[in-house]
Amino acid sequence: MPMGMSTSQVSKMLKDPVCGMSVEESKAAAVRKHGEQRFGFCSTHCVDQFDANPEQYLEAQAASCCHGSDDAPQVKYEAGDQRIFTCPMHPEVRQASPGSCPICGMALEPEAPSLEEDTTELRAMSKRFRVAALLSLPILVIAMGDMILPGEPVHSILGQLWSNWIELLLATGVIFYAGWPLLTRGVASVKQRSPNMFTLIALGVGVAYFVSVVAVLAPGWFPETVRNEHGGVPLYFEAAAVIVALALLGQVLEARARSQAGGAIRALLELAPATALRVEGEREIEVPLADVMTGDVLRVRPGEKIPLDGVVLEGSSSVDESMLTGEPIPVAKTEGDELVGGTVNGTGSLLLKATSVGDETLLARIIGMVAQAQRSRAPVQALVDRVSAWFVPIVLLIAVLAFGVWMLVGPEPRMSFAILAAVSVLIIACPCALGLATPMSIMVGTGRGAGAGVLFRNAEAMQSLRLVDTLVLDKTGTLTEGASSLTQIHAAPGFTRDQVLRLAAGLEKGSEHPLAAAILRAAQRDELELPKIEGFDSVTGKGVIGRCSEGELALGNLGLLMAQGVATPQLPDEVEAWRDEGATLIFLAVGGQFAGALGVADPIKASTAEALADLHRFGLRLVMLTGDNERTARAVAAKLKIDEVIADALPEDKVAVVERLQSEGRLVAMAGDGINDSPALARADVGIAMGSGTDVAMETADVTLLGGDLRGIARARKLSVATMQNIRANLFFAFAYNAAGVPIAAGVLYPWTGALLSPMIAAAAMSLSSVSVILNALRLRRVSLEA
Repeated sequence: MPMGMSTSQVSKMLKDPVCGMSVEESKAAAVRKHGEQRFGFCSTHCVDQFDANPEQYLEAQAASCCHGSDDAPQVKYEAGDQRIFTCPMHPEVRQASPGSCPICGMALEPEAPSLEEDTTELRAMSKRFRVAALLSLPILVIAMGDMILPGEPVHSILGQLWSNWIELLLATGVIFYAGWPLLTRGVASVKQRSPNMFTLIALGVGVAYFVSVVAVLAPGWFPETVRNEHGGVPLYFEAAAVIVALALLGQVLEARARSQAGGAIRALLELAPATALRVEGEREIEVPLADVMTGDVLRVRPGEKIPLDGVVLEGSSSVDESMLTGEPIPVAKTEGDELVGGTVNGTGSLLLKATSVGDETLLARIIGMVAQAQRSRAPVQALVDRVSAWFVPIVLLIAVLAFGVWMLVGPEPRMSFAILAAVSVLIIACPCALGLATPMSIMVGTGRGAGAGVLFRNAEAMQSLRLVDTLVLDKTGTLTEGASSLTQIHAAPGFTRDQVLRLAAGLEKGSEHPLAAAILRAAQRDELELPKIEGFDSVTGKGVIGRCSEGELALGNLGLLMAQGVATPQLPDEVEAWRDEGATLIFLAVGGQFAGALGVADPIKASTAEALADLHRFGLRLVMLTGDNERTARAVAAKLKIDEVIADALPEDKVAVVERLQSEGRLVAMAGDGINDSPALARADVGIAMGSGTDVAMETADVTLLGGDLRGIARARKLSVATMQNIRANLFFAFAYNAAGVPIAAGVLYPWTGALLSPMIAAAAMSLSSVSVILNALRLRRVSLEA
């Protein structure tokens, strides 16, 4: 099922209500909002028509997009039916149909990811390559058979004239059928004044072919000094044909590698089922996933994938969320719990109320982030672009100089040597490997990260993360679970543990304080029967009071107990120690007598200590930046061996801390999960959002860790280092081939060794450089990201 891009990462596709076209929001002529619906307009003409009579189009839209329910009408999600195609190397190139990039000539790719693999380019290039290979083989036999086989069998059987014409006919088929896409891209590059690898291929092939055609049609134009012993003039059909075949082979390998690199996107898309079981009264109807709307009730049977994000209305089960967290242990789900589309239901049956559909689901946003990152450009690409801008003109100049030098001082036949040298320079210098060096590594690297639960928003974040020397960490939800839980209970003499918990939970049942939920969950877990509370009252800043059959109750801090005339309790040392472990103490009094204490804490995630140890090994300075009180923050920091603690921080304080660290010359990454972390995430050199946190944090951050596991930062850093090493290796391959190949192709070794590079060998070397880059980039799929 095609899935739309993330609205937080790429522009959303909106429907034009006038003409029905799907329009990208950022490219729309105008955007209008009516109620909960947003419309994008393809042109000012449609805008004017809509503004003149919006009710007409709103009614038509409602008729096609809404269905009756008890609630307000809801908008039906519809994926955009017009796909946008863009260039991986030049994302500014965008068009509504397939084609090639006018800047670099690379085949355009669909911007919106699709479950169905687009193999159009691969199939087309494979077919042309097979034709080129089949036709080039007899050309090679005719051209070189007499050199290899004794007795000059080719000349004896065919003669010079027939040999020439057969080569001409076969080469024409190779160049003008199989090589047509290469030639048209070369011509387009000249028209666009954007020379690229296809410029050089078209020039090299064109020179070799047309000089040979002239030699066949008008051999008298060539001096006797260049003829062979049979009176034949030199032909370069075999060079032109083999160059086309090898260039097409490079295109096939590139298309196949790009397809493999896109496997991560397709694997994510496959997580979403194609249909859902919608509950309508007494009926359960299987419908396409695109027809499901917010608020629909869905049945998820045992073993099925969760179709969309939602909450459990009825039932209980265990759900495999390993696609988010990487953890193989299923998570228990019951009424009120949230479900994520793409995860797998266990043995229980669930009723799900859809809360997010289409491109608003977490899975769709993940896919959008990965797709966006794969098309983004790393800052190192700027260097490649500057080099490429000068590269082709310099190669053309070298080819002209090589031709001129051979014509002036070369041995006879000078023209043959001059043409061979010029064509060889043009072919071997094709900058395809240079152009592929960065995009291929970024594409494969971001896909590898997605499979490991690490989503990079762009290539710049991937390049920058390896240089980070300071990591700022929020506490709640980042280092800790983000949800308070009852960790300890102390019962005073004359009271029992269950009695303390039961009475405390009875009081907290009427409270809205965040700590109340932790106490109630503990009582529900122990299946305690709660007392009936009368006279409940909340004392601001202190706690709650009430009464039950067992007497007057007071639950809160020491100030509340003192206000109720309860003697200050003498707490055991182990209870006092709870504070140093990061717990908040709550005291219970019954009938004016101290009854016990409860410790509520936000527990540290099981993976946090291991993750921070890994990050320390990387040499990072760790800073805890939290809004919690000093004593609790320092207790947590001591356990985790954090280098610096900054407590009682407001959102603006967090931004100031990040700026202060940056002013000290540090490259800062910030990890957080809440809305209050978003300003600091945006200000940091690299913002890291915990995937278990808020959408705002994920939209602001450069990196998102699915499942909220801090070990993902270590994985992300290792991937950043591996990807940049891979890019540097690719650039070395690209520059090394050209640095060594161009002078050799020009003939600098000839005076000492008598060696002159054949255009066919030059074409093979050009293709080999691209293959080297592609194979090296694909190694990232197997790189280990574990510490």
